[in-house]
Amino acid sequence: MRIWGKVFGFLFGFMLSKNIFGALLGLWLGHRFDQGSGLDFDSLAKQTDETRQANFFYSTFAAMGFIAKANGHVSSHEIAFATAYMDKLGLNTEMKQQAQDAFREGKMAGFPLDEHLKKFKRSCFGRQDLLLLFLEIQIQVAFADGELDSAEREALHRIAKILGFSSHQLDQLLEMIIAGANFHQQGKKGVASPQQLDNAYKLLGVEQSSSAQEIKKAYRKLMAQHHPDKLVAKGLPPEMMDVAKQKAQDIQAAYEMISAKKK
Repeated sequence: MRIWGKVFGFLFGFMLSKNIFGALLGLWLGHRFDQGSGLDFDSLAKQTDETRQANFFYSTFAAMGFIAKANGHVSSHEIAFATAYMDKLGLNTEMKQQAQDAFREGKMAGFPLDEHLKKFKRSCFGRQDLLLLFLEIQIQVAFADGELDSAEREALHRIAKILGFSSHQLDQLLEMIIAGANFHQQGKKGVASPQQLDNAYKLLGVEQSSSAQEIKKAYRKLMAQHHPDKLVAKGLPPEMMDVAKQKAQDIQAAYEMISAKKK
């Protein structure tokens, strides 16, 4: 059902005439607009959401390809990571092909990374949580072979800069992502080891000397940034919801481990 013509017609009619008769006239004209060939704003909004999700999806795998080729060659570890990532998302045949095509384009010489990322950033309307998750994914790609060489680090800094993150923010994020990967791999079994606790603190971006209030504040901020439903509503492709869910679960587990230790 189209209603926007009536809404805008009523408002504009009232603004122009300053009386209810003008508003009603605008409402009638808006009604005719809705019944005719006017713009379907509901469909337009839906199209915008789908476009934003498509931009996120394409940019994710294109940037993966760019980082993988940053040092001049794509390693078997990086290919395996990208393939495993596609499998983890449970992509259907068509979407997996789209992901593979984007990855292939990203690693081609002369790929216009800056242009695509600027378009992607515009489509996100500057939403930091979406951009943050995107950058986190790219960091995981860079560390696919267990190390980060200078070319990969340079590529990450280039991506971060385009998305609006400083070098300092990227370095902090790098430490948190590495710690998060280690924390997830170690799991939460029995009594927490010193290494697990250290990773838990780094995952939350806090120090062991931080107060309970500071730790709780950092935890809440990270949970808000990685809330799956909110991210999908803002433009995260539904296929990538599990990525956000896993991150949120690790954040929750790290906070619970630290809280239990501090009691």
